[in-house]
Amino acid sequence: MIRRIGIVGAGTMGGGIAQAAAQSGFQVILEDISEEYVKAGFAKIKERLEKRVGEGKLESGEKDRILSNIETTASLEDLGNADLIIEAVAEQEDVKKQIFKKLDTICPEGTFFTSNTSSISITRLAQVTERPAKFAGMHFMNPAFIMKLVEVARGIRTSQETVNTITTVAEKMGKIPVVVDDSPGFIVNRVLMPMINDSIYCFQEGVASKESIDSIMKLGANHPMGPLELADFIGLDICLAVLEVLQTELGEKYRPCPLLRRMVAGGKLGRKSGEGFYGYKK
Repeated sequence: MIRRIGIVGAGTMGGGIAQAAAQSGFQVILEDISEEYVKAGFAKIKERLEKRVGEGKLESGEKDRILSNIETTASLEDLGNADLIIEAVAEQEDVKKQIFKKLDTICPEGTFFTSNTSSISITRLAQVTERPAKFAGMHFMNPAFIMKLVEVARGIRTSQETVNTITTVAEKMGKIPVVVDDSPGFIVNRVLMPMINDSIYCFQEGVASKESIDSIMKLGANHPMGPLELADFIGLDICLAVLEVLQTELGEKYRPCPLLRRMVAGGKLGRKSGEGFYGYKK
């Protein structure tokens, strides 16, 4: 039974996953590479919960209960007593592999490993460990404390026991798990990223303004958010990283738009940097 979850990475995704897990009664150990980062991640969780208290959507005592379920650390070694690991660091395969290789020596053989990757092969990540049967993808959507979907990605050696365990954990978090086979981008990003990329091409080529492109997809396809708004929300650097993986694995149809590359190179990353296709007040 999974009681204690170790989360690697206290950024947007890791912090959101930690909140979702703690709200559902799991004991959480939230880790990042420095005390500064992990404290900032915890502060964001506390801020979101306090906002809900102020809006009358959460009791103060419940907020305190949720926060008491979260420990923080800047050391991977402190994750040695976790029943489940959820890795949520930057979308860089080498970085993820280094983390899992180290965790494999820290955690007992019964600990399940999962990655929140949105595009990198689960099978390849699992191969740096001695537990590929206990390794799966657990791809949360952003914001993880709200969005219901979790893609449970099954690597070539992932056991059915692992799939069952991960889907049960996701359900206890109030999520809807959908099992997919290990494939670049799984389903969400394999379908979503070409739409975002083509929308950027349309904007680059002057086919329509950014507002028009977004309005067309909201009104014509009933999307709650236009593709360029969504790209800003996801992070343009993340969109670029996912498209590069898809291009390498699946071919030229996923080649990132040159405008996307220029924007990322110029630090226009979307909401998190204060500017992307749209401007945002920090």
